[in-house]
Amino acid sequence: MTDTTVSSSNKADFWFDPLCPFAWVTSRWIGEVEKVRDMSVDWHVMSLSVLNGDKEGMSEEYKSLMERGWGPVRVITAARELHGSDVVKPLYDAMGTLIHHEGNKDLTEVVQKALAQVGLPAELAKFADQTSYDAQVRASHDAGISQVGQEVGTPVVAFNGTAFFGPVITRIPRGEEAGRLWDATVELASFPYFFEIKRSRTESPQFD
Repeated sequence: MTDTTVSSSNKADFWFDPLCPFAWVTSRWIGEVEKVRDMSVDWHVMSLSVLNGDKEGMSEEYKSLMERGWGPVRVITAARELHGSDVVKPLYDAMGTLIHHEGNKDLTEVVQKALAQVGLPAELAKFADQTSYDAQVRASHDAGISQVGQEVGTPVVAFNGTAFFGPVITRIPRGEEAGRLWDATVELASFPYFFEIKRSRTESPQFD
């Protein structure tokens, strides 16, 4: 007897800010998970600039970063609005590689180079300094953060009715190790009364 059941792929939603190194590591892990688990991912911006913009006690250096941090998410959002959602992940990949692997701190240059690398119009860079799509940035941000609360940051992952911040990891698991971490994360997050498990970080993110 032939089994005619069609296996439907599970969908995860991933919210990121291109500036965050921990979100970058987690996003690379999610890419590994897609190879070993029946799932696909939709990618969305959230913004540390939105999350932290009104907070007091930030250093002047961090305030400056939050002001400049609007640029990349604005450009990704403008690209999505004008060219479709399929450009979000490639543009994030390009920006993240420039920021985290190449150490490029000039976000204007990051935006310009990323647009060129993925074949998008150079004029999209102008949206980094414009508020044209800020409502869409905030809506995307709120869609993610509303599922986990204001006390957390990026990344946020939602999967089959369960949402969580993180996991915060400093290395990128590969192969079945990536799958096992995914299984454990989703399992823990599925308990409605489970909120936090934590230990002090002893190393910085590693992107290799």
